[in-house]
Amino acid sequence: MFPVACGGGDDTAEHKAPVKKAEAKPEVKHEATSVAEKKAKPSPDEAIAMLKAGNARFVDGISNHPNINRARLVQAGKENQGDHAYATVISCSDSRVPVELLFDAGVMDIFVIRVAGNVCDTDEIGSIEYGLCHVNTPVLVVLGHTQCGAVTAVTHAVHGTGHALERNIPPLVDNIEPAVRLAMSKHPDVHGNDIVPHAIEENVWQGIEDLFMASPASREIVTSGKAKVVGAIYDVGTGIVNWLPESKTTDILENVEANPDRAMDAMAGGGHAEEAAGGGH
Repeated sequence: MFPVACGGGDDTAEHKAPVKKAEAKPEVKHEATSVAEKKAKPSPDEAIAMLKAGNARFVDGISNHPNINRARLVQAGKENQGDHAYATVISCSDSRVPVELLFDAGVMDIFVIRVAGNVCDTDEIGSIEYGLCHVNTPVLVVLGHTQCGAVTAVTHAVHGTGHALERNIPPLVDNIEPAVRLAMSKHPDVHGNDIVPHAIEENVWQGIEDLFMASPASREIVTSGKAKVVGAIYDVGTGIVNWLPESKTTDILENVEANPDRAMDAMAGGGHAEEAAGGGH
């Protein structure tokens, strides 16, 4: 019923309810770029550079606040986001991580997925695939952040110092446990809350690994060079996005492709609890 190949393009703007004809009004020119005038999508590296430049403006207090005027809203009502969005970002739901603001972006600029702990599970990966394959964004950013409450809660649980959580939270954040345990194994001399920053970084890599294991489409589009997947950590106290080495993403992708059985297990719904003891990135 639903084709799953990449590159379909977003067609949401094409399905609209009929609108009654209004009286003709004088044509109003808008500054926003029309479909006929639209520029080609940036390359993956160009898109990353745009995100970095936007964050630099945000940090320096000189944000341009682009594409948030009435003209852009009119444009958004008529055109496909796939003609405009230049990045997909999965980030935490934390209110201190305002994705469009911290990248100085506006309407139809970034396809955003937000979930506690920026975990990449089935729902999130489906949204990522839509962003990469149908909105055709040339880059995916897996964005962690400092002082992440989800990672901190899982760290406390692993240490046996956590408190009871509501019914639906543990299944949401269980993806984070392998990252916490890996951080602890890599830094055996770091204890208590001091391990949290290391776990936050490992959780970004965990998300990228989970994505590649469960999403052949994402692997294919990255391998083809049409898009890049990058990791980053946002500092909630400074506004700075610290970018993680792209070479690590390449290593993770190569490792997943070298272990097809493990990837198939992930697509079949293999849990993270079984992976916590082994595997790792």
